[in-house]
Amino acid sequence: MSVAETQPPTPPPTVLPPEVERRAHERLMQGRDRIEAELGKVIVGQREVIEQILVALLAGGHCLITGAPGLAKTLLVKSIAQIFHLRFQRIQFTPDLMPADITGTEILQETPEGRRLTFVPGPVFANIILADEINRTPPKTQAALLEAMQEHQVTAAGQRHALPEPFFVLATQNPIEMEGTYPLPEAQLDRFMFNVVIDYLPEAEEVEVVKRTTAAPPEPIEALFSDEEVLQFQALVRSVPVAEELVRYAVQLAASSRPGQPATPAFIQERVHWGAGTRAGQCLILGAKARALLHGRSHVAVEDVRALAAPVLRHRILLNYRAEAEGATVEEVIQRLLETVRPPLKS
Repeated sequence: MSVAETQPPTPPPTVLPPEVERRAHERLMQGRDRIEAELGKVIVGQREVIEQILVALLAGGHCLITGAPGLAKTLLVKSIAQIFHLRFQRIQFTPDLMPADITGTEILQETPEGRRLTFVPGPVFANIILADEINRTPPKTQAALLEAMQEHQVTAAGQRHALPEPFFVLATQNPIEMEGTYPLPEAQLDRFMFNVVIDYLPEAEEVEVVKRTTAAPPEPIEALFSDEEVLQFQALVRSVPVAEELVRYAVQLAASSRPGQPATPAFIQERVHWGAGTRAGQCLILGAKARALLHGRSHVAVEDVRALAAPVLRHRILLNYRAEAEGATVEEVIQRLLETVRPPLKS
């Protein structure tokens, strides 16, 4: 029997008992500022990036991070794992990486009952996975991670092995040196809740980074929560109320990005080859619920949906050749969508 079979994970609860929900809400509200303080020990700036990753974690989604090397992506993810007391694994994706190198494999072992095949779990059996430079490995290996992301399980030799909960994949892409890479297919990109872009820091913050990293080691990060509490937070997020007008607004933002539809804006018809699907609306609302909690609110506001439009849509909108020839960017298209689609007057 495999390790995964002997220790089945506890699935995230869909509905918390009232008393447990109240305590989870209090713990999250009390810990909001402390999360920022703990991350501040090792991370300088990047407040928007940190918020988006925390929102995805609380919502139970996965993140794709796009950024140049040396911007502390690994350090940030590892620090978040320490704060939430989650097991962290980093997988460096390379052209020769095989699916079994990620998921695990069966080996022949001697047991009291004789020789038998035993499943040895791979590095994907953790709570937070950093898939570093995921576009440097072939599609066969990328697909092995896809099952883990979508089903929270891996299949080896016809046997399914459940992954530990909570389970969160954060994959990085290097926007430079694209030679010899394997761009993620649209179906796999859609499995990522957010595409988070990390840019270079302003000069003052970069000076602070250099000063810190060339001085004494920082204070150790303190664990604030447990894995069980993270599962409770994820259930708590789903209980946050949202007005139907806001749900309709999120759906309209996603639908307006699709060319060939009657109500699609003209600039989308001219510049977009493929728009966002239904999962984009789901991610907008679920993310907005998590963001509302992080900001100390018990209901979703228009600002929550609009703040997450870029990370939700930027990897789900595919520009056509005309837009690329004119130098248009996805960011510009999303901004025009936000200006075109009217939000509800009340939220």
